[in-house]
Amino acid sequence: MAEHESLEFGKADFVLLDNVSIEEFMANLKLRFEKGRIYSYIGEVVVSVNPYRAMNIYGRDTIEQYKGRELYERPPHLFAIADAAYKAMKRRNKDTCIVISGESGAGKTEASKYIMQYIAAITNPNQRAEVERVKNMLLKSNCVLEAFGNAKTNRNDNSSRFGKYMDINFDFKGDPIGGHINNYLLEKSRVIFQQEGERSFHSFYQLVKGAPDSLLRSLHIQKDSTAYSYIKVGGQVKSSINDGADFKAVADAMKVIGFTAEEIQTVYKILAAIIHLGNLKFGTDGDVTLIETSKLVAILGDLLSTKEENVEKALLYRTVATGRDVIDKQHTAQEASYGRDALAKAIYERLFCWIVGRINDVIEVKNYDARVHGKNTVIGVLDIYGFEIFQNNSFEQFCINYCNEKLQQLFIQLVLKQEQEEYQREGIPWKHIDYFNNQIIVDLVEQQHKGIFAVLDEACMNVGKVTDEMFLQALNGKLAKHAHYKSRKLLPTDKTLEFDRDFRIRHYAGDVVYSVVGFIDKNKDTLFQDFKRLLYNSSNSVLKGMWPEGKLSITEVTKRPLTAATLFKNSMISLVENLASKEPYYVRCIKPNDVKSPLLFEDERCRHQVEYLGLLENVRVRRAGYATRQIYARFLQRYKMISEFTWPNHDLPSDKEAVKRLIQGCGFEHDVAYGKTKVFIRTPRTIFSLEEQRADMVQRIVLFLQKVWRGTIARMRYRRMRAALIILRAYRRYKVKSYIREVNRRFKNVRSMKDNGKHVKWPTPPKVLRRFEEAIRNIYNRWWAWSLIKGLSPEEMLQVRAKVATLECLKGQRADLGLLRAWEGNYLKRDSPETASSFTLVSSDLQRKDKFMRVLFSSNVRKINHFNKAEDRAVLITDRHLYKMDPVKQYKPMKSIPLYNVTGVSVSPGKDQLVVFHTKDGRDLVVCLQGMTPAGESRIGELVGTLFSHFKR
Repeated sequence: MAEHESLEFGKADFVLLDNVSIEEFMANLKLRFEKGRIYSYIGEVVVSVNPYRAMNIYGRDTIEQYKGRELYERPPHLFAIADAAYKAMKRRNKDTCIVISGESGAGKTEASKYIMQYIAAITNPNQRAEVERVKNMLLKSNCVLEAFGNAKTNRNDNSSRFGKYMDINFDFKGDPIGGHINNYLLEKSRVIFQQEGERSFHSFYQLVKGAPDSLLRSLHIQKDSTAYSYIKVGGQVKSSINDGADFKAVADAMKVIGFTAEEIQTVYKILAAIIHLGNLKFGTDGDVTLIETSKLVAILGDLLSTKEENVEKALLYRTVATGRDVIDKQHTAQEASYGRDALAKAIYERLFCWIVGRINDVIEVKNYDARVHGKNTVIGVLDIYGFEIFQNNSFEQFCINYCNEKLQQLFIQLVLKQEQEEYQREGIPWKHIDYFNNQIIVDLVEQQHKGIFAVLDEACMNVGKVTDEMFLQALNGKLAKHAHYKSRKLLPTDKTLEFDRDFRIRHYAGDVVYSVVGFIDKNKDTLFQDFKRLLYNSSNSVLKGMWPEGKLSITEVTKRPLTAATLFKNSMISLVENLASKEPYYVRCIKPNDVKSPLLFEDERCRHQVEYLGLLENVRVRRAGYATRQIYARFLQRYKMISEFTWPNHDLPSDKEAVKRLIQGCGFEHDVAYGKTKVFIRTPRTIFSLEEQRADMVQRIVLFLQKVWRGTIARMRYRRMRAALIILRAYRRYKVKSYIREVNRRFKNVRSMKDNGKHVKWPTPPKVLRRFEEAIRNIYNRWWAWSLIKGLSPEEMLQVRAKVATLECLKGQRADLGLLRAWEGNYLKRDSPETASSFTLVSSDLQRKDKFMRVLFSSNVRKINHFNKAEDRAVLITDRHLYKMDPVKQYKPMKSIPLYNVTGVSVSPGKDQLVVFHTKDGRDLVVCLQGMTPAGESRIGELVGTLFSHFKR
């Protein structure tokens, strides 16, 4: 059962149609084509519709999706059938074959190339030269065979005009070790004649349009296909063919395969010789037949490596042995033209068969001993002409359609046989199915003494002149009562048939009218012995080897050669026997329209192909008993989530019991049968119901898995975060401890250092300890400061505090703060020794009177009043008052300001040492410090620091 695609693409397997009818079949096929799904299944048969456009579904990634998968596990594809055939060959040691059928233009050759590409891609990639060589040869041989065996027809730009069956041999490991190609019924009449709008084989046009000028000159060929009768194309033919590029690709492929330069040159010479043969014209001069284009005879002699006179004689005369006598019998112009055309067809056929044989020489298995290397197995790929109905159907179309009858018979028989065998193997009762048995048509063609081939051979063996009309009369006599044969003589009122020309066969694919014109000649396929001797005696060894019969002497008696019909019938019987001995897989190709449009789906055109390919019968056979079957393990794997007894795994005795329990739980036991290894389901509705339940459960399972997975991810994230935090914490502890140990190490002996560790550099702290570092630095600095000042007297301490206060207030404001000298505070005693006694007396009186404890500062000043008038004065500042004194009058106090009334002090930044004492009543005292000894000594810093320290304390 195919993996269910969305219903918007229709049913991937036609077996799952609700009702088996041609209308439903066509509607599903059309829907899938329009949605770009060109492949569908009928059980294990692939139905392929030609998309007429490049599709990106054959790349390496697609190959990997199908490699080793079961047929129904992926959407329908050619790769699935190729993989199934390869697995059957490798696992079960069975020879298998893939039969590709369909009409011309349905995509059979492309399908065979993709199958070859897939098999080459999945085999053992170990770089063994032999395996790679064989793969390359198999793929390259397609290119060469298409050039010489394919042609443009009105239906198809690359129509195979021969049948091809390729065997690929594999060793016991599943690696390709060689192959073999069988070719069937090359349509050689195309060499000399093509219908309007069609071409001869690609090889001619590739040579004319793609070969280099030097090669064309040596072959006496010009770059104009319309100049040559055999390959002249009627009308302006449009196609997708690039002959120039194809010529180079084929030449390269031939070199890769192993054609020598001489062999490739011979191929070109033979093609050129056939082209020139078409331009030979015969005329008469009385009773004598002449070659009108005599210069071509010399060219033919050169190209065929024979003498010019021998070529001319073979074209104009026929050597006849009568007893012991040998005479030369001259041809009539008509006989000469017939001989020329027969020669052209025969040379091309021999060339094609030689190319196939040459490829086989290279790719066939060599030096393989089954006792040493193990059994080698085979996958066969059959790409053979499809059923054809043309405006004019001749001997070739009759043989091609007979071939399709044989293959259709084999298809129906093997499909029925496989179904029956599977039911018997699984112990399921088989219900007989009616189907169209085309054995009656096969017998009509091939039956001994009565069949059309037998009548044709009999007509060809009769002595005397036998015409195509006589052959038709013989058919009318023997087959008059046959239900599938009709002619105008048997149906006089049927004007679609011409008297003495047409007969109609009712094939399984529809009615086809054949014209008997040319049947006798094409069946006899006679080539004068003179031509065989001519080419056998060629000095070109390759050409000589193509004509071994030419060595027979003129008088030697030989058996009558088999006719073309008998040869073809024998090859078809052999092919069918070969296919029947293998396990078959089928690709049924359908052509959606005749105009090569990627969008157009012609219902009637496709319906006809569906009918003659027997696809509906195939669906009915598959649906006869049970539409779907699956091995128990695979069924459980897909549907086990539906039942509580099988999810996630069952504990029942076997998979079969588990499937039974699952089916019973769903209520479908009436629609199911249980085989030995497989469960059989009768109707598609059961499958769809199971799929719906599975889809519902898958959603719930997905949600459950998402929940579990998200929980798992959250727990994993938590564990990672927790681990990170633990690591972070441990790292921080480590960094903190390391920092503290380092600080301890560096500052351990600071007490014994001269500068108490001031020179020691602090280590860089971790980020977390930056505030701690600030604190510990402050502690250290306080300790260091304390260690410096702990031995000072109270007076010295006051001075230190004052200096610190000065720094706090004036640092950066003045150049000289006087910090480097000792501060005496009371400078009036020192600056004026002559009046020191007067000052001391006044100071003592003031201390008794105002009860101050100590003098903070004293100095000579110059007072400036409101009128800008300056006078010498003295200032005494105690811990309680600020006094302004007159030094002229023995330092008599002029003004006393309680210290608590002083609200602030302003100083100038210059050298003038201007000081303003601000008071609460607004009567500020403005003075300049002066009278210093030594002169110019800065006392502003001391004044400000002393006052600030006093107020702060």
